[in-house]
Amino acid sequence: MSVPKKIYAKTFGCQMNVYDTARMTELLAPMGFVETQSMEEADVVLLNTCHIRDKAVEKVYSDLGRIRDVKAERRAAGKDTIITVAGCVAQAEGAEIARREPSVNLVVGPQSYHRLGDLIARTTGETPPIVETEFPELDKFASLPKRAPARAPSAFLTVQEGCDRFCTFCVVPYTRGAEYSRSIADVESEARRLVDHGVREITLLGQNVNAYHGQGPDGRPWSLARLIGQLARIGGLERLRYTTSHPRDMADDLIDAHRDLPKLMPYLHLPVQAGSDRILKAMNRKHTGAEYLALVDRIRAVRPDIALSTDVIVGFPGETDAEFEDTLSMMERVRFAQAYSFKYSPRPGTPAAGLEQLPEEVKVARLSQLQSVITRHQTAFNSAQVGMIMPVLFDRRGRRPGQLIGRSPYLQSVHAQLDSSWLGKILEVEIASAGPNSLAGVIPEASAA
Repeated sequence: MSVPKKIYAKTFGCQMNVYDTARMTELLAPMGFVETQSMEEADVVLLNTCHIRDKAVEKVYSDLGRIRDVKAERRAAGKDTIITVAGCVAQAEGAEIARREPSVNLVVGPQSYHRLGDLIARTTGETPPIVETEFPELDKFASLPKRAPARAPSAFLTVQEGCDRFCTFCVVPYTRGAEYSRSIADVESEARRLVDHGVREITLLGQNVNAYHGQGPDGRPWSLARLIGQLARIGGLERLRYTTSHPRDMADDLIDAHRDLPKLMPYLHLPVQAGSDRILKAMNRKHTGAEYLALVDRIRAVRPDIALSTDVIVGFPGETDAEFEDTLSMMERVRFAQAYSFKYSPRPGTPAAGLEQLPEEVKVARLSQLQSVITRHQTAFNSAQVGMIMPVLFDRRGRRPGQLIGRSPYLQSVHAQLDSSWLGKILEVEIASAGPNSLAGVIPEASAA
């Protein structure tokens, strides 16, 4: 009986990378690979990378230095190690990765990872590094194996890739390519397989997910709202979410779906990026602050309890103090339940990278001020849930003995003292206390009976 080969995988960045890493490890399973949490015992080390900010890129190179040392130690013990860099850094930097870190054996972009098994089979410690960063015409999803049994009751499912919006700060159109949507049949088949393996909540993923236009069973393009309506018919699937959306693609039928489909959770990530119209135009966002606020009003009119989250960039080239104040005003007007904030980070090859940059100290000060506002609003939203009873899907064990952690309909982390038999189940929970990042719940006796 052959000894199984081992793969150590580390994911950087977005939920789509989490999905891609899972698919890559599933792809290698028929070749005899099993996952390990120890890099030192891995025959293949896989870094699935993110290129969205400079810090994320440098973290990859820092990790590669440590992996090089592990590879040398294993070589001294007579063991081979194949170092693979996948994802958006691989796509953006290609052969530069192998030049900066010669220990790397394989560089594979996000549109080519369906060929990972063949590429690894061609790789040895003696051959030059393989760089595979083309945009193949073939549908990579058709080349992937069926989903493996789920490890948790919540799962990601990529339905759309790429972006045609070309925001001036964003590298996604260059690393993920043009927008592509999987067919309704393909997505539904994968969703049903996940549910058959115990998944109760699916988050539909896309770089611009609400631009989804996959082919329906009638041969015509279907919208994301129609896809969600189709998936909502699957028995055993209790919850649906989607991310990330562009304000310009928030169609009326998708807004109405938040009112009409009980399985679609009352949570929406809708990046605004800035509050100043001039900065939004410079970012090529194609919406104004007033248009964004009008969209928020329409969404809240059909689903008043919806939790909104967003992305915000401070220190975009040329941003003045007054324009930063416009962003703060936007935050006060919407009062997001969650927000992800970033200092502007120039990405090579994007239009904004060539503009005159603001001083780092200005970016740091603005980010600090913005994050204090975000924390205040997030804490207020969470505190408003205290005393409420809400359904929580418990999907993992907590740090403390006898503790489980789950998600509320609003994507809040909720922890409660519960027997592990409740993992994978939805339970009514009374919210006892709240912090900025999580809720503490107790189980009413009738619910736990």
